[in-house]
Amino acid sequence: MDWLASKNLLPVRTDDVPHVEPNRFRDEVVAGVQGGWRVVTLFGDRDGGKVNLYAVLADDHQFRLYLLATSIDQDGQYPAITPEVPSCHLFERELFEQFNIRPVDHPWLKPVRRGIAGISETERAYSFFRMEGDEVHEVGVGPIHAGIIEPGYFRFSCQGEEVVHLEIQLGFQHRGIENLFVAHNNHPLYLLKLAESIAGDTVIGHGGCFVRALEALGGVDAPRRARSLRTVALELERVANHLGDLSALCNDVAYLTGHAAFGALRTRVINTTMAACGSRFGRGWLRLGGVSDDNGAEGAEAIWRMLDPLERDVDLAGDVLFASASVMSRFEKTGIVSREAASQLGMVGPPGRASGLSLDVRSDHPYDEYATFPVHKITLDSGDVFARAYIRYVEIKHAIRILREQLAALPGGEGSRPVADLQPNALVVSMSEGWRGEVVHVALTGGDTRLRRYKVKDPSFHNWFALALAVRGNGISDFPLCNKSFNLSYCGFDL
Repeated sequence: MDWLASKNLLPVRTDDVPHVEPNRFRDEVVAGVQGGWRVVTLFGDRDGGKVNLYAVLADDHQFRLYLLATSIDQDGQYPAITPEVPSCHLFERELFEQFNIRPVDHPWLKPVRRGIAGISETERAYSFFRMEGDEVHEVGVGPIHAGIIEPGYFRFSCQGEEVVHLEIQLGFQHRGIENLFVAHNNHPLYLLKLAESIAGDTVIGHGGCFVRALEALGGVDAPRRARSLRTVALELERVANHLGDLSALCNDVAYLTGHAAFGALRTRVINTTMAACGSRFGRGWLRLGGVSDDNGAEGAEAIWRMLDPLERDVDLAGDVLFASASVMSRFEKTGIVSREAASQLGMVGPPGRASGLSLDVRSDHPYDEYATFPVHKITLDSGDVFARAYIRYVEIKHAIRILREQLAALPGGEGSRPVADLQPNALVVSMSEGWRGEVVHVALTGGDTRLRRYKVKDPSFHNWFALALAVRGNGISDFPLCNKSFNLSYCGFDL
């Protein structure tokens, strides 16, 4: 097989990535997935009148990434990978949307982010799936919602109260995130703030991917203290958001005591994050070459003091929540995604682990201090709302253990180092396990050491379609509960 073997955060020369003709490219990706590898990302890079397509596949058992490329004329075509590898369906739709490269025989070649009539003259109206029959009706929800959230449109095809099909339309925000990384090459602080803003609740997940990518291309290792504090920051982000999700799930089943309790615990965590870095969401904590260590020992002490009472209260709230018959009657057997479907769609993060997929970047492709201690992957196999809720509860407890271990042995010394010029004509894949799941950034440089392409993948990119499958066969009134059990990002998708 014509793949270049690499690893998370290992830069390679773009000229060393094997280029094969498009048919061979397609066959190699299919063979790799059928042989046990997993699609991490698939993206294009303009090169004159052609587009270079890059595939990154993972062998999670061997800590390896594999890279392959092909070149296609702009406005050209190639045989679609999706019929054999369903997890490629959104990647190939994105390639078609961005470069007008047609994956021939793609089963559902619809827009990803450009399907909303009226936003611009070039937009083409989105063509929705339609059902006909007795008692069949459609229900549209959004794109503007009752809460303070980003826009997204949900069209339910129902027979009576049962959801037969859900189609989710995103892309209402044309932010141009990836292009902004290239356009502002000379402003590293701007780029870091941009990375922190990809998804505002995943500041550390996305910001960490960005700083590690540029450090790898600059040949710089962050100091040990910085790597440990980055691990602390990411686990705090995980704990806070999982607590927020449990609070919202309680609210959706009218368990208001749990809603209030978990919400208060989340506030405790984000306020402690603010004590450590000056921002409740971790903004400004990370920097190229390390971390901002202004609060130093005082911030670390604030986190340490929080952990014992936090764990005690989480245990109490969790015991009561999962012992409640009325809650479990709503959680169990609602919104099921089978392991087979999860694997085919490429699901990641807690929803994937709740359906039995043993994937966690911290263990499979370790980075920062995760390379120095074991991260135990926790899975369930019921694939329902209960599993997605309970996985979060267990991961909170696991994260508290990691926080204790890191803070108990927090290294001294410097908090950051200067980053050198980036390696020219190079490519690096930067992966992290954000609280929603696998975050991936791919940075490519040109001959002038500047970024020429920056590709971002939020975990929601994989999991939105899984939500559409989860609600099939459920009553439409169960949608809010199913939706919250995934809690996906609109802006992380609407790049």
